[in-house]
Formats: sequence, C-alpha cells, structure tokens
Amino acid sequence: MRIRPSFVVRSTTVVLVFFFVVWIASRGIDENSLETKDRELRRNQPPWRDRRREWEEKFQEDKLFVPNREKDNQIPQIKVPNFIGEEDEDEEHPKHEHVKGAGIPHVDGVEVDLQAVRRGEGGKKDDVRHEDKKEDGFKQPQVGAPRRGPEIAENMRRSGNNVKYRQAVMKPGEIGNWEPEPEKISDAPGEGSIPFKLGPEYKDDIDKSIKEFGFNIVASDKISLDRSIKDIRDPECKYWHYDTQLPNVSVIIVFYNEAWSVVMRTVHSVIKRTPPELLAEVVMVDDSSTKEHWKQRLDDYLVQFHGLVKLVRNKQREGLIQARSIGARAATRGKILVYLDSHCEVGINWAPALISPIAVNRTTCTVPLIDVIDGNNYNIYGQGGGDEYGHARGAWDWSLLWKRVPNTPREKARHKYHTEPYRSPAMAGGLFAIDREYFFELGLYDPGLKIWGGENFEISYKIWQCGGEVLFTPCSRIGHIYRLEGWAGNPPPANSGLSVVLQNYMRVVEVWWDEYKEYFYASRPEIRNHPFGDISELVAFRERNHCKSFKWFMEEIAYDIVEHFPLPPKNKIWGEIRGIGSGLCLDSMGHKDGGEMGIGGCHGMGGNQMFRLNEANEMAQYDQCIHVVGTQVKLDHCDTGHTKYRGWEYDEENKMLRHKVGKCLDRSEILHQVFMSDCDNESKTQKWEFNQVMAM
Repeated sequence: MRIRPSFVVRSTTVVLVFFFVVWIASRGIDENSLETKDRELRRNQPPWRDRRREWEEKFQEDKLFVPNREKDNQIPQIKVPNFIGEEDEDEEHPKHEHVKGAGIPHVDGVEVDLQAVRRGEGGKKDDVRHEDKKEDGFKQPQVGAPRRGPEIAENMRRSGNNVKYRQAVMKPGEIGNWEPEPEKISDAPGEGSIPFKLGPEYKDDIDKSIKEFGFNIVASDKISLDRSIKDIRDPECKYWHYDTQLPNVSVIIVFYNEAWSVVMRTVHSVIKRTPPELLAEVVMVDDSSTKEHWKQRLDDYLVQFHGLVKLVRNKQREGLIQARSIGARAATRGKILVYLDSHCEVGINWAPALISPIAVNRTTCTVPLIDVIDGNNYNIYGQGGGDEYGHARGAWDWSLLWKRVPNTPREKARHKYHTEPYRSPAMAGGLFAIDREYFFELGLYDPGLKIWGGENFEISYKIWQCGGEVLFTPCSRIGHIYRLEGWAGNPPPANSGLSVVLQNYMRVVEVWWDEYKEYFYASRPEIRNHPFGDISELVAFRERNHCKSFKWFMEEIAYDIVEHFPLPPKNKIWGEIRGIGSGLCLDSMGHKDGGEMGIGGCHGMGGNQMFRLNEANEMAQYDQCIHVVGTQVKLDHCDTGHTKYRGWEYDEENKMLRHKVGKCLDRSEILHQVFMSDCDNESKTQKWEFNQVMAM
C-alpha cells in the first residue's frame, strides 16, 4: 500500500504539535517553579534600590521630565496622565471639599515606574498584598465600633487581610535591603542641611516673616523644595533588613496659614524619600486657611502630582486635632496612616523602620525620632537629652506638660541592638504612624478635644491601656521646625471658648487617670471646677473594651515618671500671690530651671501667676519649685523626695511669706523684682495675700 505524501505531512504535524504542547506545559511548570523560588529570593533583594538605573533610563528615553536646575523652588514637570477612579465626595462629611490632585513628580532620588503610572497602578510592582483595592480603599470602619469581651486585644491585633509580615533582621556588615543610594549634594543654599545664613540686609524681612509664620521664611524661600539632607541616623541603622513587601502608607499633613515653602518642602521630602511602592498618597488638609497662596495657587500646583497628592479643604476652621480625624477619613488608599506636622522633612530611609513594627503587630503605634530643623538657617540636628544614644521616652509632669526623659535600663535590656524600637509611655503627637483600621477601632481622637493640646496623651493612654503599644523607632528620623521667639501665633477658631487646652487636659485625666487625677488637680487647683463636657461615650468605650487601669500603666509602662516628676503633695493654699495694695503679683515670667522670679501686673488668669504652697512646705508652679539663693528667688525642678526646696510658710496673721533661712519675700515695685530681706512686720513690700482664681 502506497502512503500518500499528504498523510505523512499531516501525521508529522500532529506529532510535532503534540510534542510542542508537552514542551510548553513542562516549560510552564518549570517557570512556575522558578517563579516560586524567585519570589522567595526577592525577600532578600533590595525591593527598589536596584531598579534605579532602569527607571532613570525610562525617564531619559521617554523625555517625561524637563529638569530645571536654575530655579530652586520649582519641581520638574512631568507628562503623566491622571490616575483612574478618583474617589467621590464623602457624603457623611459634606462640609469638607475634596480637590482632585495629581501623580508623581520626578525629583532627584525619587524612583518611580512611570509605565505602571500610565496603567493606573501607582508605580508599584509585584504588590500581591493589596489586591483589587478600589480607589475608595478600605471599608470605612465604624468610629468607636463596640467590641465586647476580653478578646478585644486579639481582635485588634488580627490583620484585616491576615497577611503575616516578617520582623526586621539585623545583618551587620550587609547593607539593608531598603537602603537608598546616597543623595547627591550640590553647593546650592541649604543643601546637605548645611546652615544657610543671610546677611544683615535681610534682617527686617526676616523679622517680619518670623512674626507672621514663626520661621525665617526669607531663607526658606531660597532653599530648594527638593534639597538634599545629611544622614544623621545611627550607623547601625543601615544594616536593618525589613520585609520586602511592607504595607503602604497615607501621609496626612494638616496646615493652617503656614508659609508656602515649608509646607511644600514637607510634601516634596515625603515623595522624594519614600519608596514609590510604599507611598499610596499624601493627604493635605487645609484647615480653612485665609492666606492667598493657599487658594488657587495650591490647586494649580497640585495638578502636576496626578493624584498622588490629595487636597481636602475644611469649610470652617476645625483645629489641628479634629482636622487630623478628617484627614484619616479622607486617606483611603494606605493601610497605615502617617501623620506629619506641616513643617517637617523626612530623613533618609525613614519609612521602612516606621512601618515594619506596625506590619508585624497592627496594634503598634510608631513614632520617629524627631530631629530639630533650625528655623533660622535650616540646619538639621538631633534633639539634646536622652541617654548615651540620644534616645528619650515621652513623659509628662503632673500638670500634664509634655516632657522627655532618658531611655531606661529596663527598656534597653529588652533588646539586643540599641537601634531597635523601644517602648515609650507617650508621644509628642505631631509625628506618628498607626494602622488605619485600628485607629478607627480606637475611635480616632476624642471628638470633644478642641484645637490643640492633650491629644498626644489621650491617644497614648488609649493605646497602652486598651492593649496596644507605642514604640519609638530610632532608625526613622524626621526633622521638625520649632517656632522661633517672636511669632505672633494663630488666632483660635471662632466660638472655641477660653482655656481650651486646660479643658482638653481635664477630659484626658477624667477618662484615663482614675485616682491619679487628684495629682493633676493638686498641680492645677484653679481648674478643678472648670467644665469639660460630656465624656460618657469615652468612659463606655473604656469599659466595653476592658481597658486596664492607670495604676497598671504607671507600674508597668510609665514606671519612670515618678522618678523624674514626683507626685505632688496636697496643697495648703494656692492662687495668685498679690502684693497687698500694689496691684502686682508674683510672676515666674515664663522662667524655669534656674530662672529668676519677678512681679507683674495681676491679670487673674493663673498661668505664670499661679502658685501653690503644699504640705511639704514647697511653693511651686507646675513642676518648678521656688527656692532661695542668697537674696535671689529662683525656680528649679522639684526634687523627687520633696526635701530640697522645703522651708516656706505663709504667716496668715502678718500676711508674710517666710523662709527657713530666716528671711521674708520682699519686692521692688519700681524694678518689678522680688528678693529676700530680713523680716519686718511693718514693711508694706513684704505683705502678700493668696487669691484663688479660676482658669478662664
């Protein structure tokens, strides 16, 4: 039988197709196997540093940016389409207007996958942990959602997507997997955070800017928004290795009538120094600013960011605290919320160290080490104080004033490396990171707190007493500009009332301090009967979630507070100390820690003129005790044993303040000075009376 050629061709084709299919299948299996191995290998590879050259080539080839080195404060323009699917107006909060923002600018050091941006993926690669997230982000948690029973802590710790992240690992001598390339430093003003000083011809303009904004804005405006900074981290920080697929963040920045350049430098620094796969968005919350540069100019400027920077405008002034809660509601893209003050610059590789502890335990709140940016010359340096490494814990005195104390041997013993995150009883409040859903479960900030003050303690106590923890992260450093002397300040919002800060403090201690609140009122006796509003919902939240007592907190977490700030004895007499017949009152003049006392016109508002004479015979104001040095009258930090500054007695009959050195408090009404003199019952300038005043 003769075989036809066509049959041979068909048979051969079938056989070849069969073997081809088998070959493809086996290749697919091999590739899957290799992909699995490759994914495991990626955990030990730099997730973004090694893609720098690839991205830089894309920038150059596609001509997506036009560098302009001549203008310090201009950012290169990018031709990138808008992100897809901007979220709609929040109907529950109609008074807050969302202004559409924009994507990712190119600045030196920023690494962005622009091809991914075009696809609407936000520049992130290989992100398998946040799949199918719509633009409206996470399901809006119910504020203060009730959780019953002792399982609250475990429920809160459980991650929303049950993803387990790896803890950071120290590998001495092996550069960390998230470490960026060193920043290029030019000789332009302020580069490398080198002090930038202007000549005397600028003095008048500088003084005006300090009065208006609290900073030397003349110098700030001459420094690039994208300037390079020096790396002041501990050298050990460079060898930490973090999970390569950390959760992303929404950075929230609240501002009100600030100077343009300090706010926008904050935004630019975040974009420049945050790996693109970690930065979901920057949310700017304008708390109803009135200055012209925060109006149309800001809208126009944000267009270049193509959705990466979102703007929320408050229709009315809310104050910093509630504006931050508004920011939390608007920040829907990131799993973790990062709060920054509006005059900051993030440090080198700031993000992974801040994010990692939260990724491992969602009930952890992290706080960066806060460095000082000099408001005159924009130099950056570490805060003073702390332990031998400069590490401090957040603390307070019994009048609820913020303090910093050195890290303790007890905390150091918990760690192998001194750059590991360590526990702190409290945070300063301006800069911190927290899991978004967890923050909503905590109820955000107390809605009764107004404007500013006490919110840092409220969130710290709430976290600790209800099963979470606050960690300071030495390898995440962020610079902060502190206001300079001469700033006129911002007026409070309309209808905010007086003594807002004191009212906030009262709400905090009434909810969280239990019996310890008596020490607060011993330190601030003038506000015991001051109204503080309804706290029933907060008390119910604490009971519902089985939050621990303040006594437990003081013994287990804040055990070192009383070592630095002794519990105040009960008061025998308190109030303003008025010179009889003079209209002048004893006044600390804002001095402390060795400063001299004085006298000033009585104003009846407490503050620097509020003193108390306690059962230990100390005369004190807050944590400062009045003591005698020769004939001088000075203030100093009250000692732990309440023994060093004892010796004051008030002679009710003769209206005199006597001291154990055998002298009495005297005054010069012409020089507005106080001093110690030999006691003279007939001297009119040695006559004093205590008048109780109420906080206004």
